[in-house]
Amino acid sequence: MLEVPQIDSLNRILPEEPLLMMGAGPVPIPGPVAAANGIVINHLGESMARIIDQVKRMGRYIFQTESPWLMGVAGPGSAAMEMAVANLVWPGTRVLSIRNGFFSHRLAEMSRRAGGEVEELEIPDGQGADPEQIRAGLERFRPAVMTMVQGETSNTTHNVELPTIARLAHEYDCLIIVDAVCTLSTMPLEMDNWNIDAVITGGQKGLSSIPGVSLVAFSERAWARISDRPMPMPHWTLDATLATQFWHRASYHYTAPVSGLLALHEAMRLVCEETLERRFNRHATSSQALQAGIEALGLKLYVSPEARLNSVVGIALPDGIDAKTVCNHISKHYRVEIAGSFGPPIVRIGQMGEQCRVHNLFRTLHALGSTFNDLGQSLDVPSGMAELENQLQRHSPE
Repeated sequence: MLEVPQIDSLNRILPEEPLLMMGAGPVPIPGPVAAANGIVINHLGESMARIIDQVKRMGRYIFQTESPWLMGVAGPGSAAMEMAVANLVWPGTRVLSIRNGFFSHRLAEMSRRAGGEVEELEIPDGQGADPEQIRAGLERFRPAVMTMVQGETSNTTHNVELPTIARLAHEYDCLIIVDAVCTLSTMPLEMDNWNIDAVITGGQKGLSSIPGVSLVAFSERAWARISDRPMPMPHWTLDATLATQFWHRASYHYTAPVSGLLALHEAMRLVCEETLERRFNRHATSSQALQAGIEALGLKLYVSPEARLNSVVGIALPDGIDAKTVCNHISKHYRVEIAGSFGPPIVRIGQMGEQCRVHNLFRTLHALGSTFNDLGQSLDVPSGMAELENQLQRHSPE
């Protein structure tokens, strides 16, 4: 028999002072979400059916869609991404993937693995997709499906022209899948008005829930394609038609992540309580104030304003300093967690959900400026803090 391993308790592994999570996700979670995540109930039955009904009703508001085909998946945002792709793409499907960076490329890779004939339209780093360039791709390639991200988290780029691009896709009878993992509830996304066919998101970013429970919404047009698949879906767990057993018939598909769904319910309830309009304003105000403070420190933002993502802010690194050194130092000495990058020479600060609170902004900006000063840069921390305060007083976010 194998010997019993010697294992440390979490109290001996986790830091005595919790880190302030200001990276690209996961984000801090509100008290009601944390409390709900500690509850276990039957994954079937009347209580769960009522919870799922409310999650769908709240989801239709947050996604801005009247489509009934909203469902969750036990997995990260990438699982929701794969659920959307694998149900709409099969061998021989032409897929045009708009590639801004790491995560938009992941959509292309998933489409290939589903058997799609994929063409990637690569966008220069730090730029949003150009509708006319996409029109040319649609005209030439004639895809059945297009994939793109609203916000490319990896390099902090915002595809501002998403509404125009989605309408273009419909002109060419092309379904469009949109990754809104870091943008849903942090900035406007109108699924129905913009003619988007599938929207995916994770719980752990803008919604400020826990990682591991994600959502996907399909349009009626997308659902018609799913219903008419010429072959069975190869992924049993991610089969959207099977998922309707749990999400629409209060029946069994697989054992649902009960605690995670309760946490997601509370997170979505808080979004609805705040309202999207107020939430968008809070996110925009907080992020733009932080960006102004960063520039007042003497640092440069990576993406130009017209294509800059507010929900994750990218900061260009001065010569001679790497992201790992910055992230390790700010974590160890100031107990603030920020993110490195997926390629570009940047560090990233999240501005999603509970990250966008005034006390978090001040603590993070001070920690950032102090870290660079500790590492030999000469930044003006008082000016950065003053500019942050000026911006916040001007707009008075919650």
